[in-house]
Amino acid sequence: MSHRTLLIYNPTAGPWDMGRTLKRLAAYLCRQDWNVDLIETAQPGDAKRFAHEAAQAGLDLVLVAGGDGTINEAVNGLVGTSTIMGLVPVGTGNILAHQLRMPILSAMAPLYVADVGDALLASRVQRVDTGILNDRYFLCWAGAGLDAEVAAQMEPRTRHTKRLGAIPYVIAGFTVATEFRGVRARINVEERAMNMRALLMLASNIQLYAAFFTIARHAQMDDGFLDFFVFKGLGTAYALRHLLRVFSGRYLRDPEVVQALVRQVRVETAPAVAVHLDGDPVGQTPFAIAVEPASLRLLVPTQAPSTLFCKPPEMIP
Repeated sequence: MSHRTLLIYNPTAGPWDMGRTLKRLAAYLCRQDWNVDLIETAQPGDAKRFAHEAAQAGLDLVLVAGGDGTINEAVNGLVGTSTIMGLVPVGTGNILAHQLRMPILSAMAPLYVADVGDALLASRVQRVDTGILNDRYFLCWAGAGLDAEVAAQMEPRTRHTKRLGAIPYVIAGFTVATEFRGVRARINVEERAMNMRALLMLASNIQLYAAFFTIARHAQMDDGFLDFFVFKGLGTAYALRHLLRVFSGRYLRDPEVVQALVRQVRVETAPAVAVHLDGDPVGQTPFAIAVEPASLRLLVPTQAPSTLFCKPPEMIP
């Protein structure tokens, strides 16, 4: 069956221009009877608009060639529709792609075109939850504090900076950690109110966080909950302690880490601090988060971890 597909490409995503490689991928899929049109974004918001228009036109699939930020835009155009979203990872971090074990498309490895094409062709469909922060949806995570302050410093990045990979983020992270003192936070989880000094607050829909950490090891994308964490403390010593415990996997036994499964949470801080959503800065506290169960149809490669889902998949119609 011919699948009507729109391939949305953000030409500013990632360290390299992937336009020619994506044309080869589109041709590869067309030879497998997928009807693929390629369109490039020109400004922020285009990916959301193109995805929404594709859903309104009744297209079967929207493939997103970009990083986690471009994926987030497309999510906001597709939530609540029947159009399926798939990933063509060409960004810098590609955290969601790593979580799903999706092959990364690289200009340095042109044979990956077939690997990515075959992974898409063999994929299944999962109905997954999305989070909503204030009035914007997210698929991976949202939060405030230390990591959001780093994102606010780093974004947007130049293509030259993206070619350095995670190194600039690591440097910025240590720099911010030496200056960020934490904030007084009032956190309302369901009906419970908590007051504490917090360095970082995070709601996660997936298991990975950044390129190195499995932060929510039991998270499932279709269980109707978000995994919410608060890393408590004051100053650099606490920040480094939390980082080492996350690396070692011992953070869940730390009394300075609060973890909860939530459907909704509200955070207020004094002073206001940066907020991020799928890795992009989106303003400052306060914020409210809720979960929208089974609100997005996601194309998932067969090699994705089975622990990410608790419900059975669908086949591509």
